[in-house]
Amino acid sequence: MSAAQHAGPGRLVLSSDDINRAVRRIAHEILEANKGPEGLLLLGIPTRGAHLARRLGEALRQVEGTEVPVGSLDVTMYRDDLRSQPTRAVEPTDIPGDGVDGKVVVLVDDVLYSGRTVRSALDALADLGRPRAVRLAVLVDRGHRELPIRADYVGKNLPTSHSERVMVRLAEHDGVDAEGVRIAGPADRQGEGE
Repeated sequence: MSAAQHAGPGRLVLSSDDINRAVRRIAHEILEANKGPEGLLLLGIPTRGAHLARRLGEALRQVEGTEVPVGSLDVTMYRDDLRSQPTRAVEPTDIPGDGVDGKVVVLVDDVLYSGRTVRSALDALADLGRPRAVRLAVLVDRGHRELPIRADYVGKNLPTSHSERVMVRLAEHDGVDAEGVRIAGPADRQGEGE
């Protein structure tokens, strides 16, 4: 095993290069399904989802030669676990251009697990207007859904147990993404977040 595979807790499942390939593949899938970039709006769910949305926007620009609007959608106040979780910092929602009405909005997040964050995002989006369609792109789908939500575009399906944690590390937020995506068991967690 390389030094990168031993760099952090848990087992490396996606390297930085794997993440970049997944983002490029998802960009092509979005363009194919939408028949081009017209009417697309990418909204990342903070924190790492917002960074992935910007990467996805850049990949779309490289493929099509045109800018696709990219913003972020904070879902903190729409979460159903506010009473049981520590206080979260609210990050500003940034909707570029003329809003969501009539657009094909692609919500972007790093890990899809229970589906509750995506449900919160749908509630937040409904308060902003009426998109023509809403799609979901995630880097990792780890299963264990509690709500009837599925991703339209998935970088990697990673079957996990409930006791495992999926850790995504991106340069924009974590300083380096050489560690990429890891799966850690209970003994590996040591304060890591999902």
